[in-house]
Amino acid sequence: MNEKDRALLTSVNIGEKSQLIWNIADTLRGLYKPHEYGEVILPMTVIKRFHDTLLPTREKVLTEVEKRKNLEVKDGFLRRASGYTFYNTSLYTFDSLLADADNIETNFRAYLNGFSENVQDVLDNFEMDTHITKLAKSGKLFQVIQEFNTAKGYMGADTISATDMGYIFEDLVKRFSESYNEDAGAHFTSRDIIYLMTDILLENEKVELESEGVVKSVYDQTMGTSQMLTAMEERLKLLDRDANVSMYGQELNGKTFAIAKADMLIRGGNPDNMQRGNTLTEDKFTGYTFDYCISNPPFGIDWKADYAKVKAEHDKGANGRFEPGLPAKSDGQLLFMLNGLSKLKDTGRMAIIHNGSALFSGAAGSGQSEIRRYVIENDWLEAIIQLPNDVFYNTGITTYIWVFAKTKDPLRQGKVQLIDASNMYEKRRKSIGTKRVDISEACREVIVQAYGDFRNKTYTQGDNFVESKVFDNEDFGFSKVVVETPERDADGNVVLKNKKPVADTTLRDTEDIPLKEDIQEYFEREVKPFNPDAWIDEKKTKVGYEIPFTRLFYKYVAPESTEVIAEEIKRLEEEIVKSFEQLSGKEVEVDG
Repeated sequence: MNEKDRALLTSVNIGEKSQLIWNIADTLRGLYKPHEYGEVILPMTVIKRFHDTLLPTREKVLTEVEKRKNLEVKDGFLRRASGYTFYNTSLYTFDSLLADADNIETNFRAYLNGFSENVQDVLDNFEMDTHITKLAKSGKLFQVIQEFNTAKGYMGADTISATDMGYIFEDLVKRFSESYNEDAGAHFTSRDIIYLMTDILLENEKVELESEGVVKSVYDQTMGTSQMLTAMEERLKLLDRDANVSMYGQELNGKTFAIAKADMLIRGGNPDNMQRGNTLTEDKFTGYTFDYCISNPPFGIDWKADYAKVKAEHDKGANGRFEPGLPAKSDGQLLFMLNGLSKLKDTGRMAIIHNGSALFSGAAGSGQSEIRRYVIENDWLEAIIQLPNDVFYNTGITTYIWVFAKTKDPLRQGKVQLIDASNMYEKRRKSIGTKRVDISEACREVIVQAYGDFRNKTYTQGDNFVESKVFDNEDFGFSKVVVETPERDADGNVVLKNKKPVADTTLRDTEDIPLKEDIQEYFEREVKPFNPDAWIDEKKTKVGYEIPFTRLFYKYVAPESTEVIAEEIKRLEEEIVKSFEQLSGKEVEVDG
């Protein structure tokens, strides 16, 4: 998001406010390592935001507590009294906590225990109880609460909107995540990648989305700190300020989940839409479908431990999420692809990040190939975009954004667009982990334009370029046929059984024949001239799909002439001789 767009949605200086909170981390010096500061500062930011926001209705809540004390279920009454989806029934405030320094640990625990259950879930996953003990023993608990209770540290909703506070919290998450260096990528995808994904998802729907009354749902199956969800909400509200955007996410890591749920509470959304659990084995959104799915799932991670439950889901057939096939147990990324597709409405769209193995791993008939076959033959795969290397915090490998549409635009039907954006980036002045390049706003606009144009074309910007190519779905399919050669006896005669030639298994071969080609015609042209007695065992033919991205964008570079190579060798020899003479003080003759 550029500064102009941010100004449309915010009314406070996000960087200034988050810097003030960030500076409080200095109080933890010596007790925590710098990369651990966020474990205290992030939950304390959440607590202080809730504290300040609830102050105006505090007395109403306490009155309601007394009024409803004989009711077993009073959550709804207390929410109405607070005016929010959360509340606190404690008698303490930050002021009264600081007024009794000797008992601050006991009283602070009592204050936290007064929060509603949805906040308790956040605090439990933040492991606040452990941090309180650690801070109290070192004498720093009072200091941290005091720092957060300054006038500049006020974060009430009467001065900072839910949107503004969401951006402040998000900026803090980014700062702390970046301080982890290479570990950050485990739960944090940088904004330049996220904005590219959101803009691609929305590019073909801008006219519709700029109309009034937009109601959309967004789902992230591996939400991390929920940055992709909030970015989608942000983009949708730039198109329609009054858009009703509901966000749903699932996350396995407890602390990361706590950040996501806290962010949802801060923004005024429904915290029940944030769920913790293993997406592959504990689907928290069974029966739900969404307008958009956006995810950066783990790749290269084995799922052996989840096999029994995933296989049971696969065995449900059309009633399960993994009917098309199961990938190799060493890499479950394609399972996330299938899960995401199962969550899309008939008009839904998805952007998901994969590494290169998702394009081609697995032979014809394997789980990986069958999954690719499933998405291509259903005509859901819209585009694949190769990203620059070194754009993530924790990996420098080649990665791709796969774009899906359950209902493609007529122009795209039966087609798949491949976009090589590996050369569209700006180098960073300072690396963060393995992130050495950014997809700047200008770079992003070129990539989005290439996607939107849907043409065979190369787009340039200075020394950078993006290349787009459009293919038919069938271009990625092939028939893997088994070619048999007859066994021969000692006299060279073909061995027969039931008047049919017996196959010599040692001479068995296979051919990958493009789906666009007639198998028999290919066989007569490419095989028969070299093996006249060969035949195809049609019972063993399998259809496979792979996307040879690198080969499709390969550009032949002619080797240098022998004369040029000889000159280069001669130059190198002369340099070596000079270096030797300088070291030894002796002259050396070189054969010309």
